Amino acid sequence: MAIWFEGEIEIGCDLQRVKRSLDNLGQVFVGVTRLMPGMTSVDLVEEGSTFVTIKTNEGTMKRTSIATRVEPDRVVVEFDEAYDAGSKVTATSHFSDEFVTSETGVTYRLVMSDVAAAGFLGFFYKNLGSSKTGNAFLAAYKSFLEDHAG
Repeated sequence: MAIWFEGEIEIGCDLQRVKRSLDNLGQVFVGVTRLMPGMTSVDLVEEGSTFVTIKTNEGTMKRTSIATRVEPDRVVVEFDEAYDAGSKVTATSHFSDEFVTSETGVTYRLVMSDVAAAGFLGFFYKNLGSSKTGNAFLAAYKSFLEDHAG
């Protein structure tokens, strides 16, 4: 497992909010993706117990092998993603989203690994995009969960 991005952020909500959001992963994934930079349209195409397909203005995002572990003070969601950004680039990766109870709410830790992307643009994405992409996910989850914490 080659780690491409690893980071964390504090979120002002409780772990129960995170656990409740797991009841509808499609809604969470769409809600978080809508908050990512450059996203002007985000629609849920299909979902099942272990997969979600989302269509965005940039392409199609397929999240598969979704597995969740819920513990008293921690929630972990893992999945594989294939993001086909049209003719520009197709990227694949593995995500691990970990939410742990903290003194101020929840600490969200994101690990993105095993990133692959072919071609010229894929080279730049793999070598220059980790910080921008990872930090955008951290901020989007923070915003989504805090806005829905009530």
